[in-house]
Amino acid sequence: MSNTINNTEFNFPKQKSVYKGKVREVYNINDETLVMIASDRLSAFDVVMPKQIPYKGQILNQIAAKMLDATSDIVPNWILGIPDPNVAVGHMCEPFKVEMVIRGYMSGHAAREYKAGRRLLCGVSMPEGMKENDKFPEPIITPATKAEDGDHDEDISKEDIIAKGIVSAEDYEVLEKYTKALFQRGSEIAAERGLILVDTKYEFGKTKDGKILLIDEIHTPDSSRYFYAEGYKERQAKGEAQKQLSKEFVRQWLIANNFQGLEGQTVPEMSDEKINEISDRYIELYENITGETFVKSDVSNINERIEKNVNTFLNK
Repeated sequence: MSNTINNTEFNFPKQKSVYKGKVREVYNINDETLVMIASDRLSAFDVVMPKQIPYKGQILNQIAAKMLDATSDIVPNWILGIPDPNVAVGHMCEPFKVEMVIRGYMSGHAAREYKAGRRLLCGVSMPEGMKENDKFPEPIITPATKAEDGDHDEDISKEDIIAKGIVSAEDYEVLEKYTKALFQRGSEIAAERGLILVDTKYEFGKTKDGKILLIDEIHTPDSSRYFYAEGYKERQAKGEAQKQLSKEFVRQWLIANNFQGLEGQTVPEMSDEKINEISDRYIELYENITGETFVKSDVSNINERIEKNVNTFLNK
């Protein structure tokens, strides 16, 4: 898989530093601008898999760009431009150290907690008598503290966030308002594509002049879970698994192969066939979420392409 992006080692004009996350690499340009490169790394259960997925970075970057554009009228965001299929350039912000997770349905982590007998998630009550993938009466916000140095994200309540001074009460009200508005818009966009936006997460930052902006990616299959709307009610009535459009298929494959990121567990071997299958699924995700045909970028020399496109953009 040589034609994928793993680690990058760029040195852009006026570059001050680089931060390498689980799947993204963020270059600080003169403490004003960020160049965010979406790699082809695959992360699940907060663990980066040993092999990359062709076109994954392009898919996530382009979905995020479209979704940020489609929500810019309700929430201001960090984007200045998309100079390359794998790159977003935007305003530098100080990120809030919480992820605003919002759930419309009792799925994924919420369902696992519910099955374990817990009815309180991040200080929010989950009603009795629900079954996996049922819709909540109202979407619930279940924040997580941001992972640092590869540690797992941790559930946290709104009350604890404010009490610990992680986010001020005033700023948290803005984050909450934005999160609800974004989820509403995301759900409407999904419905137009025959999809249900099940749950997702949003990240926010603050500019030097105190403006709160939506940052990172939104409504991608890495940050969100989608169901196909057609047949949803019938599958729920029969107690069948929902047809998903998210990274959950990767998590389920890992779980079936005895891996959930726990201590002592080993990442199962991913064959080239499995890698290509995951890549095809990501392309399917892109086309269903955007309603557009995916156009594969030229991957003959990805690093050279990215460097040229970013430098051209920064020199404008």
